[in-house]
Amino acid sequence: MRICIIAEGCYPYTVGGMSSWAHGLIRSFPGEEFVILSIVANRDLRGKFVYELPDNVVEVHELYLDDLDWCKHRRGRGRMNKKEYQALRSLMLGRRVEWEALIDFFQKKKHSLNDLLMGEDFLNAVTEFYLLNYSQIVFTDFLWTMRSIYLPLFRALQMKIPKADVYHCLSTGYAGILGGMGKHIHGGRMLVSEHGIYTREREEELIRSKWVTGIYKNIWIEQFRKMSKMAYDRAELVTSLYGRARELQAELECPIEKTMVVPNGIEVEKFQDLLGKTEAEQEEIYVGAVFRVTPIKDVKTLIQAFGFAKEQEPRLKLWIMGPWQDDESYAKECFDMVGIMGISDVIFTGRVDVREYYGKMDMMILTSISEGQPLTILESFAAHKPVIATDVGDCRGLILGNGAEDTFGDAGIVTHIMNIGEITQAILTLAGNRQIRMQMGENGYRRVSAIYRVENMLNAYRTIYKEFADSMQLAFQEDELKDHSEEE
Repeated sequence: MRICIIAEGCYPYTVGGMSSWAHGLIRSFPGEEFVILSIVANRDLRGKFVYELPDNVVEVHELYLDDLDWCKHRRGRGRMNKKEYQALRSLMLGRRVEWEALIDFFQKKKHSLNDLLMGEDFLNAVTEFYLLNYSQIVFTDFLWTMRSIYLPLFRALQMKIPKADVYHCLSTGYAGILGGMGKHIHGGRMLVSEHGIYTREREEELIRSKWVTGIYKNIWIEQFRKMSKMAYDRAELVTSLYGRARELQAELECPIEKTMVVPNGIEVEKFQDLLGKTEAEQEEIYVGAVFRVTPIKDVKTLIQAFGFAKEQEPRLKLWIMGPWQDDESYAKECFDMVGIMGISDVIFTGRVDVREYYGKMDMMILTSISEGQPLTILESFAAHKPVIATDVGDCRGLILGNGAEDTFGDAGIVTHIMNIGEITQAILTLAGNRQIRMQMGENGYRRVSAIYRVENMLNAYRTIYKEFADSMQLAFQEDELKDHSEEE
């Protein structure tokens, strides 16, 4: 079976999180043939993989959303026909989007996106949308914003999709669009696996953003909703990591009968018998944080909270484990903050084998403003370490338990997002009581061992892939039988 993994902004260019998950999934199915379709910002990332691709990855295709040479190879000023123009209007006017007609338009004809966005058809559709909803604002600003919204989508719709039996999208958004295109053009089955709810994540980013203001935030958000609905409608199955995420998918109009919860899983045994502290380190209290140094992890809040905690407990030492090259300007601000605040014992390790550090840690911490079901929490539990985490994604469920059947007990402390005082106090609470740390660490270990093993996750996807293969084989046999009957 040929499986196309479609990922946006992660695998195989960044480490951790979804990238680690995708890499592990591919390696766990050596008998299947995988194609990677990766969506990145621009050609600067071309081929710059941080993973050594498994042998069963036979092709890699890249889509550059901010491509600078997007109009050089497609010329011609042909107008849309009536059906094509109606599809364009449906995309803008908030009605039922005619995605298949749009796909056919961008796939079957050679278009210059520059000519299309500057052309009469696009202008007429935007003008109608403007007069119906936004006539109170300056039209020229509105027109240019609409061009910026639709340029990356149109570029995605022009992408030549590799043929596959299964299109496995690791999010909705642009990945979901490409998956829907693959299904429409080549047939096959479509699977969406959301670790975070893409639409909600983009909504949160847009609300906080400074580069887009006013009503334009709402237009962007609505466009992402339409894209996610396209993926939900066309997928045979949509998975999520935990119950609340499944509920959010349903709220975003994903048919509930298509949804399924498949929790994350890790190799618990990999985090056993880790190297602990040396005799000289026994009196120190180590706090570990495993993540990429990016704004979504809210490293600045972590630094401030640790600094205040260290004023009261000088034995504290913070290890931030993960790369910072993804956002070097933000990383520099974090480095500078440590110096400006005069905080000692903060170590940025860069990319490391975290198993060389987990055994030394007294507690782990995650101060993200958005998460799904973080692997770092599961790894911490496997290493018998308690976790302090903000109340995002499934962090609360992992730490405090999901449902009445989960009786393993608290495995750490949950705080509010960006609440420096709460995070400071949580660090001091665990630092001040070794017995609580040990008990919470054991609670977490029992929880991850019982519920979040990688073999459970892989068995679920093995079953999904097999059911897809069986259904395709049955459909093929039915088509052959039909053709035979028609010949007779």
